[in-house]
Amino acid sequence: MSALSEEPAWKQRAVERSTKAARMRAERKVQQFLDAAQAIITEKGTTDITVQEVVDRSRQSLRSFYQHFGGKHELLLALFENALRRSADEIRAAAEEKVEPLEQLEVAVRLLFESSMPNPASRHPLFTDFATQLLVSYPAEVRSAHAPLLAVFTEMMARAAECGQLRADFTPRRAAAMVMQSVMFLARSSGASSEDGTGHPLTFREVWSFCLDGFAVH
Repeated sequence: MSALSEEPAWKQRAVERSTKAARMRAERKVQQFLDAAQAIITEKGTTDITVQEVVDRSRQSLRSFYQHFGGKHELLLALFENALRRSADEIRAAAEEKVEPLEQLEVAVRLLFESSMPNPASRHPLFTDFATQLLVSYPAEVRSAHAPLLAVFTEMMARAAECGQLRADFTPRRAAAMVMQSVMFLARSSGASSEDGTGHPLTFREVWSFCLDGFAVH
């Protein structure tokens, strides 16, 4: 007789059930850490928080934290990615209220510009003070985190291309990436005074006009 090549079905079911239960417990713990960190960031209006604060707020152990995160940067990266996913969903939903591709892009640019502005009252510290640090220290992770948002902008650019509104020397994805990067940089660098010395920060209308001149057919 030949040996059985597969494990018994009961054993496979038991292992799968055990693995699923362990995964669900891990997911709950991770979510508790994320919720605790988000609550602290919202209260303080900054990402300048400590691991111990998060551990205390989540009512879990420091050992448990380091079982799931390599450190504070990984925790903030997770929050940053979640925030960008939510932002992508919000932008898509708001843009869908418009019919014309350029109108949809205008809505998308406005929302991205507003969320990226360095305004403490906006309560978007993950997009403002932390985003710049991320770009320098974890560029690959930043690109991955922005993927959902880039997909939304690329879809809109593709519709613009189908309508003959996108310059022929740009692909939708390339145009989307350049617009996104320009909008976020201009928003984050726009402070109390402008670079030209007029004392007036950049407005959304100026940024939209600049982007439109860059990618649209005139």
